[in-house]
Amino acid sequence: FWGAWASVLPSVQEATGTSKGALGVAMLFVSLGAIPAMFVFAGRAVDRFGARAVAIGCGFFAVAATLPGLATSFPTLVVSLALAGGASGLVDVGINANAGRIESLSGARVMPLAHGLYSTGVLVGAVGAGLARGAGVGREPILLAVSVCVALTAIAVAGDPAKVPAEAHGGIRLERFLLLVGVIGAAAFVVEGGIESWSALFLERQLHAQPAVSGLGPGVFGASMALGRFFGQAAHRTSDRVLLGGGAVAAAVGCSIAAAAPSSWVGLVGFAIGGAGVSLNAPIVFGIAGRRPNAATAVATVTSIGYLGLLVGPPLVGLVAQATSLRVSFVVLAAIGAAVAVTAARVDLSG
Repeated sequence: FWGAWASVLPSVQEATGTSKGALGVAMLFVSLGAIPAMFVFAGRAVDRFGARAVAIGCGFFAVAATLPGLATSFPTLVVSLALAGGASGLVDVGINANAGRIESLSGARVMPLAHGLYSTGVLVGAVGAGLARGAGVGREPILLAVSVCVALTAIAVAGDPAKVPAEAHGGIRLERFLLLVGVIGAAAFVVEGGIESWSALFLERQLHAQPAVSGLGPGVFGASMALGRFFGQAAHRTSDRVLLGGGAVAAAVGCSIAAAAPSSWVGLVGFAIGGAGVSLNAPIVFGIAGRRPNAATAVATVTSIGYLGLLVGPPLVGLVAQATSLRVSFVVLAAIGAAVAVTAARVDLSG
């Protein structure tokens, strides 16, 4: 969904008649829908339904995924994105809690793989939607096709009877080290969310790319994210500080290249470098938390803080773009990436 959404964003902007700033404000409501869903409802759903909470979340998401494509005004876009964000939050917590259960039972690492497959989904959704738009398909049938895929997923996982222990998504722990790790993760997530959501619109509006090419923006970003995460799965001997700091440097370089790009193809190179750079942020910061005492509450704390950055990134880019330009927005993302690199170099991530 999020890959396809990024690809159809130019069409949504035209259909709703919104400016870049208004579009950024509308995307803030993804956060306002997701946060209460994640913190209030998702945990209770996992407690009650176990692994089936993923299917329930997908059921809601299948309905909500169609709504942004039907929006024709700013108010309807706001409501549809709030509902899509809430449904996505339910799915997100259900999957991560279930992945934690699988890791606890099997001893195998599946979280980096899960995040890598998420990025693969961004790639497939973005490129598929971009090609469909290039062939003249509208935003409504594109998001309807995504909705059907989500509904089929709900059916496929509905029969899982496994219970997920309540501690897999335990409460928040206000420990200084965890707060610091969460803030570092949130800053990197701002870069991730900003590139993922705005890359297609940047290529189409700023560099005058055709829809089939602009869809490659989030697609290339997703592909490089996936490759970076699969690499991180294998590079277990490299320290967290090196991977996180080096990745943040690459993210800053990628955003700088995109900001200065004279053509869509140079912009795509920037998005690829940026995606590879931020790809290991989530697995690293979640892994750091997972190795702490009372790992469940530590992961919940870092996840809660970190995801705020992922949700803030898209509206931040839109608001900066409205005040200045999309190029300046990507300069801001580059500066945030550089700040993450400096912080990672100075902080003892071992706690």
